Amino acid sequence: MADITMDMVKQLRQQTGAGIMDCKTALSESEGDHAKALEWIKKKGLAKAEKRAGAIAADGMVHAYIHPGSRLGVLVEINCQTDFVARGDEFKQFADGVGLQIASMNAQFVRREEVPEDDRAKQKEIFQAQLAEEAAKTGKEKPANVVEKIVEGKLDKWLGEVCLDEQASVVDNDKTIKVLADELTGRLGERISVRRFVRYELGEGIEKKSGDLASEVAATIAGS
Repeated sequence: MADITMDMVKQLRQQTGAGIMDCKTALSESEGDHAKALEWIKKKGLAKAEKRAGAIAADGMVHAYIHPGSRLGVLVEINCQTDFVARGDEFKQFADGVGLQIASMNAQFVRREEVPEDDRAKQKEIFQAQLAEEAAKTGKEKPANVVEKIVEGKLDKWLGEVCLDEQASVVDNDKTIKVLADELTGRLGERISVRRFVRYELGEGIEKKSGDLASEVAATIAGS
């Protein structure tokens, strides 16, 4: 039987909000396998984060994060169930961390369920075109079923990169934003979730006309 350490118990407890003894039992039953222990707790209905998943979280805050240098800014709405929790330091720290995450990693969606089918289809076409180009260069064409599996794998990886919930935290690389939100749910006893966000980058979308000034000066000189 695998040795169950307090760090293992603590990590499982933080993620689920389950009791210490329940976490020890789950790890013992799962021979120290964290993923299996997590599944065990969920099946037993012991995870507070799971119990809170269906709760209505209509309170919270809209947090403004401005990256040092003032060239990047984020507005993010994070929900909880009471304004009491929203005023707490731990909730505010989580909000600031999420703001930093969005500014740094440029997520496009909160969760993959929100990704439009058109976006998925377009990305799939890009991956298919890349594989076709590779086959044309190497002269080695893969079977259609193999190509489909590769494309699906690339698409799954892309979704994990563009969806905030699945990104590895820039504050704690061992955990995703969803895991951090679930852990906070377990600790605070209220459902915590990111609802939406918008990211602003200075000059984004503006076509910079670096050559215009030189042209105007040249035209002025020619006309004088």
